[in-house]
Amino acid sequence: MKSFKELFLFPFLVFFPYLTLSKSNLRMKKPVLFLAALAFTVNVFAQHDVNMGIIPAPSSIVKANGSFILDKTVVLVSNEVNNAKTADLLNAFIVTKGGFALREAKSVPGGQRAIILTSKGAESLPKEGYTIQISTNQIKVTGSGPGLFYAVQSIMQLMPEKNADKITIQAATINDFPRFKYRGTHLDVARHFFPVSFVKKYIDLLASYKMNNFHWHLTDDQGWRIEIKKYPKLTSIGASRNGTVIGNYPGTGGTDDEVYKGYYTQEDVKEIVAYADTKFINVVPEIEMPGHASAAIAAYPELSCFPDRDTFVSDKTPWSGSRKGKHVQQTWGVFDDVFVPSENTFKFLENVIDEVITLFPSKYIHIGGDECPKEYWKQSPFCQQFIKDNNLKDEHGLQSYFIQRMEKYINGKGRSIIGWDEILEGGLAPNATVMSWRGESGGIAAAQQNHDVIMTPGSAGLYFDHKQSASPDEPLTIGGLASYAKVYAYDPIPKELTADQQKYILGVQANIWSEYIETPAKVEFMLLPRLYSLAEIAWTKPSNKDFKNFSEERVPLHLARLDQTNTNYWVPTAIGQPDKMQQGDNFTIELKTPILGGKIFYTLDNYRPSENATAYVTAIKINVPKGQRKVLKTIVIAPSGKRSVVAETVFDNGAPEVKTK
Repeated sequence: MKSFKELFLFPFLVFFPYLTLSKSNLRMKKPVLFLAALAFTVNVFAQHDVNMGIIPAPSSIVKANGSFILDKTVVLVSNEVNNAKTADLLNAFIVTKGGFALREAKSVPGGQRAIILTSKGAESLPKEGYTIQISTNQIKVTGSGPGLFYAVQSIMQLMPEKNADKITIQAATINDFPRFKYRGTHLDVARHFFPVSFVKKYIDLLASYKMNNFHWHLTDDQGWRIEIKKYPKLTSIGASRNGTVIGNYPGTGGTDDEVYKGYYTQEDVKEIVAYADTKFINVVPEIEMPGHASAAIAAYPELSCFPDRDTFVSDKTPWSGSRKGKHVQQTWGVFDDVFVPSENTFKFLENVIDEVITLFPSKYIHIGGDECPKEYWKQSPFCQQFIKDNNLKDEHGLQSYFIQRMEKYINGKGRSIIGWDEILEGGLAPNATVMSWRGESGGIAAAQQNHDVIMTPGSAGLYFDHKQSASPDEPLTIGGLASYAKVYAYDPIPKELTADQQKYILGVQANIWSEYIETPAKVEFMLLPRLYSLAEIAWTKPSNKDFKNFSEERVPLHLARLDQTNTNYWVPTAIGQPDKMQQGDNFTIELKTPILGGKIFYTLDNYRPSENATAYVTAIKINVPKGQRKVLKTIVIAPSGKRSVVAETVFDNGAPEVKTK
């Protein structure tokens, strides 16, 4: 897998051979012509765009007259040790972008053009903030730690294509800082496991769009994915399942009867955490409790309320192999076999947390707390007696006891817990941060109780395992609908909160649950371009958001660059096509391509469009006779050949309804 630095450089490496071809090789000239045209288009977009192509949109950009000419005579000045890696990142980018490396210097030679990276003066900037001052003679970048790193990400994004061995950059002053201090993206590796190389690539993608928290979901019913040395069975047994459900839950095609396994060693974890740190990303580990515990219980049955009871599998649920004993779950869903609140269980979890804390420097440890059925607790004489002995109201009170006890232990280690909004049930743990996923109500309630909140409601489009359009062409997903436009429209600050309560909203996060995401390529497909929308709602103040500018100018630019890499993504449908039925007789439909260099093809004959359909060149005139309908079907094809789903719009002029038996 390539790092994200390589992702930006990849287009140049891929097409370099074309630049050395003989003039007589006419068939191979087309890629050169395409690249030249694309470079020209990209440069025009970057110069015209008020945000200079940057995602997320900066706090302030003031353009000025003139340009900075970046060529091999420019020097790079960065004489602060803490900034060395960020300076190296910028220089490495310039090497492939421009074909030359900048000479490094401790100060600016007299009269010479320079790029200056400095932390002097950064103490007066907002946290994680930066400034970029571009004049004809120099680019001065000011920021400290993450601020300087984010400034370089912005420079890499705004830099247009090379022309005649130089890169011409618009003069401007950029002042920027984030709206929220927590900007997160989650990845579930329990249902499907992803290699270390891909986790690093995922982190690269997050960092390039100024995300600063990676929520790593490491344990669940379908697999325990982190090595715990004190409990080796967690990975020798808990990291392996004997089959995986085929199709949508509860299983439209049975199970595949294949052993599925994988876990991260502690050395793997250390490597990933250290790598994330170089990108100024905090890694938040999640160890699920008290529910979603089947994998741990399969390894250590004594953690169950009923150690001798077989893992429950209904007759309607597909299952591979023996149903006797405790097993790692093979299908998705919520399961009754949860942790018993015994002293042995608490000691087990405390020992697990001890090892987790040594691996993760994160202030936060996520303890789950969601979707914990109470059925086994109701059936268990031990649990019922426990409720009485501890003066708890009911099983919800028992869950609250469980969470609060673990919170106290984690607080004693100098850390804080995050839990899903179910931890509100039965009473909220004193210092807990709530992750509101079942809508906004949990987050609102927590903020009103003066608890910190991270907003991540699926209803707002922040579940990136949901499909991205209503088209039947979408791949297998868990369901739901979360377009990148829907994500962009979300404001993480609920209107129900007072100004004082709003300060408890720490930020926003999107989640990628992997029940139906089996490969790294599909993770990328589900992440992009929705990551762009997430980044903007997490970083950019609402007054600076502009969906037209975002979707018609900046997203097409970023997708065009991405299209030339080995990274997968969802190709958006044509901009301007109505997504609802249109009533009337005459229509003029104007479309725009959502990716620079992409093409739109359409049909009006009820056939599915492809590159053999009519290419969109100018506005489509649609006339619908009285009592009839016409259907406009479009597809977008990116320069690489990647395709959008087929988008359909029905134009109706009083057609009779078709009655079905």
